[in-house]
Amino acid sequence: MRSTAGSTTPTGTVTRPDPSGGVRRFSTAERMVHRATGWLMLVCLVTATCLYLGPLAQLVGRRHLMVTVHEWSGILLPLPFLLGLFSADFRADLRRLNRFAVYDRQWLRAARRRRMPPEARPAGKFNAGQKLYAGWIAGAVLVMMSTGLLMWFTGLLPFISRTSAIFVHDLLAWAITFVLLGHMRKAFEDPEARLGMRTGYVSRSWAERHHSRWLREEPTGNATGKVDKV
Repeated sequence: MRSTAGSTTPTGTVTRPDPSGGVRRFSTAERMVHRATGWLMLVCLVTATCLYLGPLAQLVGRRHLMVTVHEWSGILLPLPFLLGLFSADFRADLRRLNRFAVYDRQWLRAARRRRMPPEARPAGKFNAGQKLYAGWIAGAVLVMMSTGLLMWFTGLLPFISRTSAIFVHDLLAWAITFVLLGHMRKAFEDPEARLGMRTGYVSRSWAERHHSRWLREEPTGNATGKVDKV
């Protein structure tokens, strides 16, 4: 049987949606921003682990190299975001993430009560959990950069001690690690959501099931770059 958009293979992996029948979820610029940010954050966490855990630090060695890579990957972390601002699609999604609608509160109530049916969790292009995650991670990255600079340039703000900066930096690093693990777990639970981030397209049935309000927006871009009025 010929596979259709959003169908699964016998192994349980989602096939690539046919662009003619799919919905464009992310532009190339948005996917590149997500991918570059993810890699930079991964480098930050890996090098931090090599510096923080004694046995691993001894195993890896090259502490000066680890410090340099960690510092510069942290400094470059906002770069994909800044470059993404040149994309109209990326700016539009930032506005969506910054807007908390009435149905987002309904989504949060359903999540708190562990109600799983899609109709109990209405969502636009991004659900309430994704909006909270985006806001939290953006703030956390700013704090990490600030405390990292205070550790790098000692005396930059004399009224804040280096010890305080290290404490906040380390504590927030652990928090970011756990939040990112949760984000990755959610992604692996939804193969088509991952496919949308890789290819830019999702099946219309998936969008209607998980992000029905998104399809009702005026206008909604479809796979061919035209405008759908749903």
